[in-house]
Amino acid sequence: MTKIFLIRHAEAEGNLYRISQGHMNSSITPRGFKQIDALAERFRDVPLTALYSSDLRRTVTTAGAITKYHRLTMHTTERLREICLGVSEGMSFGEAAYADPEMMNYFNNDPDRWHVEGCELFRDCTERMLSVLTDIAEENPDGTVAVVSHGMAIRSLLARLLGVDSENIRTIPHGDNTAVSLLEYSDGCFFVKYYNDNSHLGELSTFARQSWWKDGGKDDDNLRYEPFDLVKNAELYKELYAESWIAAHGHLIGFDGDAYLADAVRHAGADPNAVLAVYNGDELVGLVDMDTRRGKNAGYGWISLVMLKSDWRGRGLGIQPLGKAICRYQQMGRSSVRLYVSSENRHAVGFYEHYGFEKINTVQGSTAPLYLMEKKI
Repeated sequence: MTKIFLIRHAEAEGNLYRISQGHMNSSITPRGFKQIDALAERFRDVPLTALYSSDLRRTVTTAGAITKYHRLTMHTTERLREICLGVSEGMSFGEAAYADPEMMNYFNNDPDRWHVEGCELFRDCTERMLSVLTDIAEENPDGTVAVVSHGMAIRSLLARLLGVDSENIRTIPHGDNTAVSLLEYSDGCFFVKYYNDNSHLGELSTFARQSWWKDGGKDDDNLRYEPFDLVKNAELYKELYAESWIAAHGHLIGFDGDAYLADAVRHAGADPNAVLAVYNGDELVGLVDMDTRRGKNAGYGWISLVMLKSDWRGRGLGIQPLGKAICRYQQMGRSSVRLYVSSENRHAVGFYEHYGFEKINTVQGSTAPLYLMEKKI
C-alpha cells in the first residue's frame, strides 16, 4: 500500500488579493511562509520517501516545507497544476462574479457546468489529477509520498474518489491553504482516509479570515475594476484624489487636482487600463492609477495612486486594489512595483510595509518627506 499526503499550497498573493490564479505564477505571502513553517513541523517526524509538486512557484515554495526536515529530491510536473482558468486568470473574484454570476456559481457549486473561453474543463482536470496521482503511486510502491498541488485540482480529485457528483460538490468544501488530505493506494484503487485537514494552522488559517468558502463562493467584499472615464468624470477623479490627499496629510496644502488629472489622462492615453475605478457591485468605492510607462526600462511598475473612499476604509479591503495593480505588473513582466508614501501617513506606511514594501529612498514632497517604497514581485 502507498500513502500519499496531498497538500494544497500555502497562501499565495492571488488568495490574498482575491484574484483568480489558475496557471499564474504568483508568490507566497508573509502569512503563507508562516503556514509553510507550520506545515514543516507537522511533517517533521513523518517517514516520507518521495516528494512531488506542481511546477508553479507557489507550490514549489510550499514543498520546501517538506525538504526542511527530509532530504528528498523534489519532482516537479505541470500535471499537478491548478485547473486552467482561461480568460478568467488575472481577474478579481469580484470581476468574475459580476461579469458572469452564473458561471461563478457553477465554478464553486457545479463545476461540470462551468466553462469560460480558454479554460480547462473540470472533467479534464479531474482526469489529469487522477492520472498523475496513479502514476506517482505506482512509482512508489509501499512508499509514503508528499504531493503539493492546488485547491480546485485537489477538490476535483477528491470529488471523483469520494463518488460526489458535480452538482453536490458543496459537500466537499474548498481546502484551506496547506490543508492536508491522506490517500491510500492499493490494488489500483485510491481510498480517502481524511481530507482538508488544517489542524496545524491554528490562527494562521487563511479561511479563518474569509467567509466566501462558507456560502457557496459568495462574498460581498470582493471588489471589481473598470477603466475610469476621465473625460466624463474629470471632477470626480479630482475629488477622489483630494479625499486621498486629506487622508494622507490631514489638509489640502500642496494639492493640485488639475496637475494630477493631467497626469492620469496621460497614463490612460498610453494604456487604457492604467486608471481603474474600483467597485463593490455597482457602487464606486475607490481608484487605482498606474503609470505603466514609468520604470518600464528599469523593470519596475509605478503606482501613482491607490485609494478607497472613507466609508470603505478600515475593512481590510485595501489590499485588493493594491493587489490588482501588483498582478497587472506581474503579467507585464515587471520585477517590482514602486510608489511614494507621505512620511506623515503612518497608517499607510505600516500598511505597505505589512505587505512586503521596503523604503528605498526619501525625497522632499510638497509638505513633508516622501518615502519611495518598493515591493519585489
